[in-house]
Amino acid sequence: MKRILKIVLLILLIAMIVPSSALAGNKGGTKKSSRVDWNPVMEAIIQVESEGNRFAKSGHQVGAMQITPIMVKECNRILELRNHKKRYTLADRYNVAKSKEMFLLYQSFYNTKNSIEYAIRSWNGGCNYSLKATQRYYEKVKKLMN
Repeated sequence: MKRILKIVLLILLIAMIVPSSALAGNKGGTKKSSRVDWNPVMEAIIQVESEGNRFAKSGHQVGAMQITPIMVKECNRILELRNHKKRYTLADRYNVAKSKEMFLLYQSFYNTKNSIEYAIRSWNGGCNYSLKATQRYYEKVKKLMN
């Protein structure tokens, strides 16, 4: 129970630190909300990516959310643009809470409309994802969210 409370408080803290308006645009999406509960999305992604195994590895992708070194570098670039001193390391990919922070940071920068569809597809295919290439992944995540 304490762990869940810590995670919830961490996510709330991140939501206050990372503004929902960002410097970059959004590929689109129909759902706009100033407050999105990203927990169901993140938990479903974790199940699809690693079945909850924070030590999972697949090539260069590791951790519960299967984060690549490129994603870590991009998160650090976003932090630098926002004049934050915090930086992520490759080892942070094995930490579920830090992986979720990176997800939220990425969404706050690239997903300004808070589109759940964009969040899921871009996590799998990058910010310039293909609908066709990300369709199966999107369906798997959505199914786990319901």
